[in-house]
Amino acid sequence: MRGRPQLLAFCLALVASMAFAFQPVAAQSILRDAETEELLKDLLAPIVEASELEPGNVEVVLINDESINAFVAGGQAIYVHSGLINAAGTANEVQGVLAHELGHITAGHAVRFNERTKAANGISILSLLLGVGAALAGAGDAGMGIIAAGQQAALGTFLSFNRDQEAATDLAGARYLSGAGISGRGMIKFFERLRGNEIRAGYSQADEAAYARTHPLSGDRIQTLRGLLEQDAAWNTPEDPVLQERFLRAKAKLYGYLNEPKRTLVAFPPSDTSVPARYARAYAYHKDARIDMAIAETDALIAAEPDNPWFLELKGQVLLESGRPRDALVPLRRATELTRAHPLIAGLLGHALIATEDQSNFAEAETVLRASVQKDRYNPFAWYQLGVVYEARGDIPRARLASAEVQVMNRQYPQAIASAQAAEAYLPYGSADWIRAQDVALEARAELEQIKKRR
Repeated sequence: MRGRPQLLAFCLALVASMAFAFQPVAAQSILRDAETEELLKDLLAPIVEASELEPGNVEVVLINDESINAFVAGGQAIYVHSGLINAAGTANEVQGVLAHELGHITAGHAVRFNERTKAANGISILSLLLGVGAALAGAGDAGMGIIAAGQQAALGTFLSFNRDQEAATDLAGARYLSGAGISGRGMIKFFERLRGNEIRAGYSQADEAAYARTHPLSGDRIQTLRGLLEQDAAWNTPEDPVLQERFLRAKAKLYGYLNEPKRTLVAFPPSDTSVPARYARAYAYHKDARIDMAIAETDALIAAEPDNPWFLELKGQVLLESGRPRDALVPLRRATELTRAHPLIAGLLGHALIATEDQSNFAEAETVLRASVQKDRYNPFAWYQLGVVYEARGDIPRARLASAEVQVMNRQYPQAIASAQAAEAYLPYGSADWIRAQDVALEARAELEQIKKRR
C-alpha cells in the first residue's frame, strides 16, 4: 500500500522537474565596461545591417560566466559569456558567433522555444496522468513504463526541434556574414574550437550521439558551413587589424579583471610589454593592492596613447578605488570629454566627485550623473550616486526617485513602488520627474503581476 503514494509523489516531482528544466536561465551577473561594449557594438553593426534589422536596435550584453556560450532570450539582445571572449582567438571568431545568434533573433526562435517547451511539457504531463492512472489501477510497472516513455518522447521532441533551429541559424549567420563582406573563417574556426573542447571533454562525435544533444554535432556543422563559406566572395577578406587589436585589448582587460592576480601574471608576465599585457597586469596589480605598480602600467599605456579614453578611465578607476578620488578627477574628466560623456565613464567621474567629500564638486557630479542616466537609464550605480547628490542637497523627492530606479532594476518591486509613490507625492505636478515616478511604479506593479502569474 505504501508503493502507490510513493509513486504518485515521484510522478509529481517529475512533472515539476520537467517544467523547471525547460525554463531559461534568469539571473546572471552582467559585466559592464565601456570599451568592451563599444567593441562588441562595432563588431555587430555590419552584421545587423546585412540582416536588415534596424541598426542600433540590437545590443550585446556581456555575462560573467566562464563557460563558452552565447544566447538570445527574447527581444533583440545577444548575451555573450565572458568565457566565450576568453576562448576566441580573433575578433572575426566573435563576429561568427554574433552572426549565428542574430539568426536566432531574426527567426524569432526565443518565442518558438517557449512554444516548443509548452508542447514538450504537454507530452510529459499527459504521459504522467496515464502512468498514474495505470499505477493506481494496480499496474505499477506499466505505469512507470508509460511515464518513462512519455518523458523520452518529450525530451526527444524538444531536442530535435532545438537542433533544427541551430542548423538553420548557422546558415542564416553565414548569410549575414556574406552580406556584410566579413569572412566566415572565424565562424569555422570557432566551431573547430568547440569540437576540440567536446573531444577533450569526452563527448562523442558519433552520429548516434546526436539524438541526445541540443545542438548538431560540431563536425557536421563545420562540414556544412565550410562548403558554403569557402565559396563566398568574402572568404579571403583579410581580418580588420584595428578590430583585432581592440579585441586583444578587451580580452586581456577582461582576463585581468576576472582572474586571480597570480594567474594573470603567469599569462601576461612583466617581460611582455604589449598593450594587452599591460592592460591585464594593471588589473592584476590593482586587485593585489600593488597600486604603484598598477599606476606604472597605466602610465606606460597613456604615454604610448595620451588621448586613449580607456587608458585614462583605467587610471582614474585605479586611483579612485585606492582612496585617491581627487587624483582620479583629471584622467576621468579627460576620458569623459574624449568619449562625449560615455554613460559608464561619466558615472565613474560622478562617483569620484562625490568621493572627494567636497560639496563644491557636487554640482558637477549632478550634471555628469544626469547625463549618464539619460544615455543609459539601466545603470543602477549611476542612479545610486545621483541619489546621494540629491540627498546631500536636501532634495529628498528626487533622492527617493533615484532609489526607486535602483530598486526596480534590482527586482525589489515592493520597495520600488513605495519609493516611487513617496517621490511622486512631493515632486512638481506634471514635471518630467513626476511622470517618471509614475512610470517606475507602473513598471514595478507590472513585474509583480507577472511574478504572481508564473506562480
